[in-house]
Amino acid sequence: MKVLVFGATGSVGRHVVEQGLARGHEVTAFVRDSSGVDVEHGGLTVFRGDVLDGASVERAVRDQEAVLCSIGAGRKGRVRSEGTRNIVRAMEETGVRRLVCQTTLGAGESRGNLDFFWKHVMFGLLLRDAFADHEQQEVYVRESTLDWTIVRPAAFTDGERTGEYRHGFPSTKKGLKLKISRADVAGFMLDQLTDGTHLRQTPGLSY
Repeated sequence: MKVLVFGATGSVGRHVVEQGLARGHEVTAFVRDSSGVDVEHGGLTVFRGDVLDGASVERAVRDQEAVLCSIGAGRKGRVRSEGTRNIVRAMEETGVRRLVCQTTLGAGESRGNLDFFWKHVMFGLLLRDAFADHEQQEVYVRESTLDWTIVRPAAFTDGERTGEYRHGFPSTKKGLKLKISRADVAGFMLDQLTDGTHLRQTPGLSY
């Protein structure tokens, strides 16, 4: 497929690009700074732009078949939600339907999967702005007319891709390790391009 990756130089996006190319997709990496792309591949196109600039987002989205979004801003807010709103608008304008968007476990009803530390210390205090940004990001996706899947991973690790993790569990599920490798997140996101099981759903990911 022709796929566009937002957040392509981020910790998850890098894996999405590399794994997408390995699967034979034609990948366009949307980046602010092309020097952050350290992959050379005949199937890779680098598009320089700003996700907060709706015009550049629309130019990148046009003629794609699917969009994968893993934009981030550390502990800061705004970029995830505002960038995602631009992506949704561009997709609706250009007729691109399939969106796979990475947010976080704990958003929405999945708050029930978290332990005390993640509920009250991390998302309640230290990452409050980032968490609120993810929540608003999900609103824009869920209110869209797109064929979307919101992927909610637990805390990232630098482990290898295992393909062995829990996903799509109910919000009442306890005992999760609340960790998942970035490589496994990327693999699951790419799986959604050919698997409609989680269409318009919000599967969580965790070991």
